[in-house]
Amino acid sequence: MSLLETQGLTAFYGDFQALFGVDLRLEEGETLAVIGANGAGKSTLMRSICGLIANSADQIRFEGRGIGALAAPDIVRLGIAMVPEGRKLFPSLSVEENLLVGCYGRSGRVWTLDTIYDLFPVLKERRDSPATALSGGQQQMVAIGRALMSNPRILLCDEISLGLAPVVIRDIYAAFPKIRAGGASIVVVEQDIGQALAVADRVYCLMEGRVTLTGTPSSLTRDAIHAAYFGAHTT
Repeated sequence: MSLLETQGLTAFYGDFQALFGVDLRLEEGETLAVIGANGAGKSTLMRSICGLIANSADQIRFEGRGIGALAAPDIVRLGIAMVPEGRKLFPSLSVEENLLVGCYGRSGRVWTLDTIYDLFPVLKERRDSPATALSGGQQQMVAIGRALMSNPRILLCDEISLGLAPVVIRDIYAAFPKIRAGGASIVVVEQDIGQALAVADRVYCLMEGRVTLTGTPSSLTRDAIHAAYFGAHTT
């Protein structure tokens, strides 16, 4: 039994259908990358998993239990937390207060303020600063730390490298092994194919709301990824 599985997942915004029968699975301890161009359905997939878009119960299963119809707070309490695109920090709260927000629905022993500060030492130095006064990379660390404070079984990361300098992206992704060691499996949405392949155990590619390719990074050729990502073969 997979830790997380979607089965024929569909998603709608009003009359507009964004996902078409998406089948995906995440195993315990795995890092899964979801790649695709803008508008491919990546963020919609993440929003569906974390309960921000309602689905039928059996389209999303966590440890065999249908959770597709649960609301977002119930999903967090189960142990699924998301780092949203754009970070969505609370500008009126300090760094530390933003982190503490993450443990209100669920807490545990692995991730605490001390262990978050060990993971991202700069946040301890800026703990009393307004969160949105930090650099973009530091704000992303706060967003990741806030999600980890719920001690999730699954960490969903939506476009965490977007708009950041390469050196900052490297530092953020360097935290992934420690996050996995803390017991979290990871789903990361990325437009940066190279970064996705570097961190993932398996990769799914979406195009226009459908899975067009899946496999391990070592098994996927550049041409196959290009065709799945853009819908056209290279010549």
